[in-house]
Amino acid sequence: MADGLNSMPKYVVSSTLEDPTWNNTTVLKGDPVTEVLRLKQVLSGELVVAASFQLVRTLIEHDLADEVRLMVYPVVLGAGERLFRETSDRKPMHLVRAETVGDLAHLIYESVRE
Repeated sequence: MADGLNSMPKYVVSSTLEDPTWNNTTVLKGDPVTEVLRLKQVLSGELVVAASFQLVRTLIEHDLADEVRLMVYPVVLGAGERLFRETSDRKPMHLVRAETVGDLAHLIYESVRE
């Protein structure tokens, strides 16, 4: 699995990272919305965002997330970051798959576009 990740192209949205050390990594320094739009035009295949609340929220807000995959663990916390917060408009999603592994739920939603 590590060899696969190391050989894949990776894009990091950052205003501070100058010289990434991970193999095949490109730093996107401009506006994330503009940069992701550009990547979607020039690349084929999927773009995956791993564990970035801020970037995921921005992509959902600008209708750039085609699919959202959630892994839900059964732990109730009294405080913490919310993935979904207020947006400028309603962002409907359709559940396309739900799987469980033990107590873990893996949910896949697709964006519904009118």
